Amino acid sequence: MDPSKLRNIGVSAHIDSGKTTLSERILYYAGRIHRLREVHDGGGATMDHMELEKERGITITSAATQVRWGEATINLIDTPGHVDFTVEVERSLRVLDGAILVLCAVGGVQAQSLTIDRQMRRYHVPRLAFINKMDRVGANPEKVVEQLRTKLNCDAVLMQLPIGREADFQGVIDLIAERALYFDGPGGERVRGEEIPSEMADQSRRARQQLLEALSMYSDELMELLLSEEEVPPELIYDVIRSAVAQLEFTPVFLGSAYRNKGVQPLLDAVVRLMPSPLDRRAKAIVLDKEGGRNEMQLVPDPQKPAVAMAFKIVEDAYGALTFMRLYQGRLVKGGAYVNQRTGRRERMGRIVRMHADQREEVEEARGGDIVAVLGLDCASGDTYASEPNYCTLESMYVPEPVIRMAIAPAARDGADRLSKALHRFRREDPTLRVSTDEETGETLIAGMGELHLEVYVERIRREYGVAVEVGPPKVNYREAPTRPAEFNVKHRKQTGGSGQYAHVVGRLDVLPEDAPENFIFEEHVVGGRIPKQFIPAVEKGFRSMLAKGPIAKYPVVNLAVHLDDGSYHEVDSSDLAFQTAARTAMREAFPRTGPVLLEPVMKIEIECPSQFQGAVVGNLTSRRGIVLGAEVSGPDVRIEGEVPLAETFGYSTDLRSMTQGQGTFTLEFARYKRLPRNLEETLIAERRREAMAAR
Repeated sequence: MDPSKLRNIGVSAHIDSGKTTLSERILYYAGRIHRLREVHDGGGATMDHMELEKERGITITSAATQVRWGEATINLIDTPGHVDFTVEVERSLRVLDGAILVLCAVGGVQAQSLTIDRQMRRYHVPRLAFINKMDRVGANPEKVVEQLRTKLNCDAVLMQLPIGREADFQGVIDLIAERALYFDGPGGERVRGEEIPSEMADQSRRARQQLLEALSMYSDELMELLLSEEEVPPELIYDVIRSAVAQLEFTPVFLGSAYRNKGVQPLLDAVVRLMPSPLDRRAKAIVLDKEGGRNEMQLVPDPQKPAVAMAFKIVEDAYGALTFMRLYQGRLVKGGAYVNQRTGRRERMGRIVRMHADQREEVEEARGGDIVAVLGLDCASGDTYASEPNYCTLESMYVPEPVIRMAIAPAARDGADRLSKALHRFRREDPTLRVSTDEETGETLIAGMGELHLEVYVERIRREYGVAVEVGPPKVNYREAPTRPAEFNVKHRKQTGGSGQYAHVVGRLDVLPEDAPENFIFEEHVVGGRIPKQFIPAVEKGFRSMLAKGPIAKYPVVNLAVHLDDGSYHEVDSSDLAFQTAARTAMREAFPRTGPVLLEPVMKIEIECPSQFQGAVVGNLTSRRGIVLGAEVSGPDVRIEGEVPLAETFGYSTDLRSMTQGQGTFTLEFARYKRLPRNLEETLIAERRREAMAAR
């Protein structure tokens, strides 16, 4: 495989923007499938291969496949749109070289589009935009491009103009080639090029000029041609776009209607022509030197160099563990042994397969730049594999914190083992699913990204493991945070016959700002060796051990800074254990003096419903302690944006359907933590105390 002709691409979007329908058309036009299937028909789309996905008509897990388009090979990953399954988007973007951001021609940039934009920027993933559903009533691509510019702060420019729109959408005008494209045949498989319709000639000329002026900011050569009013060759335009896209500065925008089989083939041409190959994307790995310093190392998709691959997704099914891997350098050979850089264990890769949704095709080897799956590995999501021990480590992916939890237990005693096995498997597969045991009640708790997230896992446990389970009501993950500084001066002395224990710590607890990158910071300012350097980590460990359960209501502590200023030690009696104990005592005594308060998770909510129900929906949102940030009328519908505490959202989908005669939809996304009102805080603290008393 020639890496210069390989494209690793993801399809990402807000829910119901048409990602999976677009993926289905790509498979069809590339000859990977021979019959079009729809998301909402009986069989479900090819990439939605789980039974739950087919029933609900949503994507739950990302699915990978490989297609050929011309001389290029495209590894394609279709990702979910629901924010509850955001880790699927996160880990896919971590290993991809480019992405297609799908937007609805009516909805435009929506809540999850903003999240995906942040994820793309986090991993420096170049993208092009595809405005889908041009056949819908109210389709307005110019408005969507303006939203891309203002809301996502990207230089978005139309590469095409629509020929008609809404029910009259017939095709597109390619502004670079200056041709009209129509899509003929029962599945739109024949692309017919024609002269631009005379009535659109002036509009097309103006749009092409705007495109060239926008691109002139990225190329002196193109600017000179424009200033001298010379013809700009198409190849130069493509080269400038490709370079600007790779630098994450420019977003080319394409148009179409995947459901109506229009505009997909030019999009595939653009992916091959404008998206970077693995050779264009320099991956970086971290190498630790003998002194423990971190150095960067460039990885290149050269088959002669030592292999380096990242395990970015783990799936377990009836045939065993399946580990999806992105190979950055070297080659993986069937039967070869490679070292897990985290554990130091050498593992044999018995079978390497190429995935097509849930189907597998065995391969003998994979080369740098490729995405494959390996059977039978025992690893964690984010592990790096290399040919040599201690070679390098790839930076892992960002995993968001869960915001909701519920108790789960088998309905019958004989289901306990199967439930345990299911939770162990799902926790390995999904880093955002957390499983823990409540020390006081002994209950098994599962925590996740939202009601839908946990609901899907409960349903999968019932179906795939045959375990009837009972779930407790969802519980919100509150936090405890200080509101003012407090000083501590704690001496820990203990004498019990032999050597005793002695530690003395002096300092202060302080408040971190809400937007601080970390929830806890430890800084030491000890001078003159008052506390020897070898005991400082023990002090930090002591404070960190107290963060899991705060003193008010046993919720995790956040926004806390600890400054260790002074102290003392004993030549014989001081030890790590003594300083840990002193730090725990300091936290226990000083934290209540910081005026701690409870924080609750607040969700960003986006509601779409017919405009005649706007008053009832806004009133209901306000009654749930929500605030409305804005409302935008688009045709007969209105989109309401706001914020609402997570605790007030349980059962909201049922209420919204009732208020809007079943026509309202909404999405939730974690926004931030904010202070819980005093009256609710007192009620919650009293409730937690009653629970603790009952547990005793």
